[in-house]
Amino acid sequence: MIRLAEAVDAERIGELWAEMVTYHATLDPQTFRPAASGAELYARSILDRLRDTDARVLVVELDGAVVGYVNGVIADITTEMFMPLRCGLLADIYLQAAYRRRGLGRQLVERLMLWFRSRGLRHFEWQVSAGNREALSFWKAIGGETTMLRMRASIPEVD
Repeated sequence: MIRLAEAVDAERIGELWAEMVTYHATLDPQTFRPAASGAELYARSILDRLRDTDARVLVVELDGAVVGYVNGVIADITTEMFMPLRCGLLADIYLQAAYRRRGLGRQLVERLMLWFRSRGLRHFEWQVSAGNREALSFWKAIGGETTMLRMRASIPEVD
């Protein structure tokens, strides 16, 4: 069942976030280095999101256990030098591996999209690790398209 997250879910969502980051660290250990208290801090941020009328957190609950979540927010994604661009941001989504490929991730995204639409938005954005092939396939399957690329280069040592 997909439902709105509640305050009692925050700690579990923090645990799921830690699972997600641990996986992403295998893809890119330079970027994904969680703080020792990362899960606790994320859980606290979820509590803030639950009180924010421009945010929506949904969970997947199966047999009494939360096994996935999506965290979305409405924001202006530009700086003051540009015309405002209000859009939905899918901050995080995670579903434990045992529950993937059942349509639950798609349902989470569809429910978040419905909420974005109800708030007058016509598109939403997210970031995905270039090395996460499973996620890239998922996002393409729901209509995602590349709009920007984030790149990195190592700085050579100088003698």
